[in-house]
Amino acid sequence: MHLSSFFDRQRTEDFIMFSPSHWIALSIIALVCLLLYGFRFEIRTDVRTRQSVRLLLIIILVFSEAGLQIWYTSQNVWQSSTSLPLELCGITLLLSVIMLITRSRTLYSFLYFAGIGGAFIALFTPNLVYPFPHFRFLLFFIAHGGIILASLYMTWIEGYKPTWKSLLFTMLGLNIVAACIWIANYILGSNYMFLSHKPSTYSVLDYFGPYPYYLLFEELFAFIVFLLMYLVFFLVPGRRKSRRKRISRIPY
Repeated sequence: MHLSSFFDRQRTEDFIMFSPSHWIALSIIALVCLLLYGFRFEIRTDVRTRQSVRLLLIIILVFSEAGLQIWYTSQNVWQSSTSLPLELCGITLLLSVIMLITRSRTLYSFLYFAGIGGAFIALFTPNLVYPFPHFRFLLFFIAHGGIILASLYMTWIEGYKPTWKSLLFTMLGLNIVAACIWIANYILGSNYMFLSHKPSTYSVLDYFGPYPYYLLFEELFAFIVFLLMYLVFFLVPGRRKSRRKRISRIPY
């Protein structure tokens, strides 16, 4: 592929969901997450390594959004109705940068669910038309993988944990964000967060019925996903750990 076609907005092929390149991209992100988990103790106990990983994640996220805006501008396709970081993943990306810089527990409470959950769904059903190895393809998976890694870093390295209140806070936060984006859509004539209609590409929203009913089902789906994220990764393991401690204290 020539450099011009790597970056150019014109394309001869479309992105195909669950194609080999899609699965490879998902596998690489999963592998990086596993490596972060596998080396969590080494990273956590070494200050310099911990700071380096955190800085690297910040750079990756900032580069992703800056690279996207540069691409829009260079290709003369930048529009306020489509190019602002007002999609859920664009918002969580910017908030992830602030969270990593400030180590904000409030932002973590929101981003553990909204960031990981939103990016995870986006990775499996990408709103993407450019195939590998186009710049937009690479940027898409780097950005969404970075969003997930940011919250996993705060969980596994910094030791943050969500609570039931975090789940409810996230649902409230998402509705407030959606209300603000709805106003922005009305002003800009846009469709950020797909609040006006479904995306043109395949997505999970296709199973939620027509407008506006899919918005209600989307909220219920989000709550179920967030609830499972909490139960699987925190509540159940926490109870098992407490159970093991009680058993170990029983005298023989």
